[in-house]
Amino acid sequence: MDNRGERVAVYPGTFDPMTMGHVSLIKRGCEIFDHVIVAVANDTPKTPLFSITERVAMAEEVFKDTPQVTVEPFSGLLVEYAERRGAHVVLRGLRAVSDFEYEFQLALMNRKLKKHIQTVFLMTDYQWLYISSTIVKAAGKLGGDIKGLVPDNVYRQLREKYGYPYPLN
Repeated sequence: MDNRGERVAVYPGTFDPMTMGHVSLIKRGCEIFDHVIVAVANDTPKTPLFSITERVAMAEEVFKDTPQVTVEPFSGLLVEYAERRGAHVVLRGLRAVSDFEYEFQLALMNRKLKKHIQTVFLMTDYQWLYISSTIVKAAGKLGGDIKGLVPDNVYRQLREKYGYPYPLN
């Protein structure tokens, strides 16, 4: 991808799984930036439910009709990845004040490592304020109705992963 002259943002995460909060933030990022790279983290302290290949494939399916969005896996330091991809912005979402302290620390460390890469925070849309991948997985594991909290393809994958029939009866 040749992105010279484009405003490119990297939106990193584990996306395990991708929620409608993520989708909303990426779509809103597309209103601000020429291109958004959804960078699916391979290196994570979390134990993902889905493999890196599954997480990338699910996100690609969600954004298959959005040419402004590229989905790809990444490993290593985020700011080095962003620099390699020609991005000068890291896009991050904030749900609540509790997210801010952690995100602020990450932004400051990234700034220390690569001064020319900025972090831009977007507030989550109010309807997605209460959801996270962790909460969605917990509810889905116990058979809870998570339809509408995740994209349809992710919903199907979660139901299959947890051994529940699709569609929810």
